Amino acid sequence: MHRFVHVLTGMVLVASLMPAETPDSTDAAALIEKSRQISMAYIHSLPDFMCTEVVSRYRLGNAMGMRLDWLPLDKLTVSLSYFQQHETHELKLLDGLPTDRKFNSADIGMTSTGEFGGILTSIFDPASRTSFRWRSWKTLHDRPVGVYVYQVEQGHSKYYVETGKPGKMRSAIVGFHGTLEIDHDSGEVIHLDHVTGHVPSAPEFKAVTEVDYDKVEVAGSRYMLPVHSQTRIDRRNGAMKSESEFQDYRKFDVGSKLDFGADK
Repeated sequence: MHRFVHVLTGMVLVASLMPAETPDSTDAAALIEKSRQISMAYIHSLPDFMCTEVVSRYRLGNAMGMRLDWLPLDKLTVSLSYFQQHETHELKLLDGLPTDRKFNSADIGMTSTGEFGGILTSIFDPASRTSFRWRSWKTLHDRPVGVYVYQVEQGHSKYYVETGKPGKMRSAIVGFHGTLEIDHDSGEVIHLDHVTGHVPSAPEFKAVTEVDYDKVEVAGSRYMLPVHSQTRIDRRNGAMKSESEFQDYRKFDVGSKLDFGADK
């Protein structure tokens, strides 16, 4: 089962080639179906690879006592490996210094995963019974892009949310919704956002994740891979945000030794 988890702890082609009209229902559905086939095959099409994920985390607070602003909390440097269609995250540096803390441990705070196919699978899996509605055309990187609104009801969702403090964590499966930006020619998703539905145990909780994809070279071939993601979590006593940059993609090698020297 593909799932992705948010954890909280205490704490464009040129304009002349742009499709000019709203597509009819058949054409709109055809682009979604094309994207579904590509997205469902996505995790199987990726090679085994490694990359570095740099995560900058913030909290919403008073800047200089005058206004709300995003205040830096810390920076995580993570070795991310994708091997046999599974993600593994290994925390290497915390604020530029070596650390023995674990990426997915409760004491590390807010983390997010699923950019490498988990979110896409949850949206396009027929079992999710996702509803899609065409919204508009836009231009991105000089290519025509179809923008769609989607929604997955709680009863068909596999989206797992945990909230609370260590020792008092509460979990729930919730629905979600958002938008997809799909390349008109290739059918590939190049941007998505993902918003939680109602969380019964924490009605004030809201998580919004955005992911940007682009072509990246790995071992001489180009693949559509995440280059940036952002997650914002709102709760009763405040808000937090994390921004991830995915860098230095390379072929997976069990013998690889990476240098994560301090302040790198």
